[in-house]
Amino acid sequence: MNVITATSRVTLHFELSLEDGQIVDSNFSQAPASFVFGDGSLLPDFETALLGMSAGQEASFVMSPEKAFGAHNESNIQRMPRSQFSMDLEEGMVVSFADMSKNELPGVIAEIGDKEVVVDFNHPLAGRSLTFRAQIVAVEEVA
Repeated sequence: MNVITATSRVTLHFELSLEDGQIVDSNFSQAPASFVFGDGSLLPDFETALLGMSAGQEASFVMSPEKAFGAHNESNIQRMPRSQFSMDLEEGMVVSFADMSKNELPGVIAEIGDKEVVVDFNHPLAGRSLTFRAQIVAVEEVA
């Protein structure tokens, strides 16, 4: 029986939930997802948690913020002049910005003042512990 190693293709159902049980992402009601170990589909610590599991197994792992989307970082909160925004803004709205290298960077509008807008560039799940539940459907070795 194949167990998950660093050279496996894994097909699985997964679910991510917050401390209060609220489900953030799940594919249990859909077709299972597949990934090749190390391809970047899953965060590294989520992959590591699956090592040694085999088809038919199900497990839940509590992932600390450091193993999930990182701690909430104050330096990722930016104040920008209100005049930079031409659109109508609402708190909680996600706006896409370009960074120095022209990569897209989503930011959440945290606060809207008369002259300034506060934008939070932290991942929406930063600072949160997550429960990662995985049910392994299939494990294949990738040559």
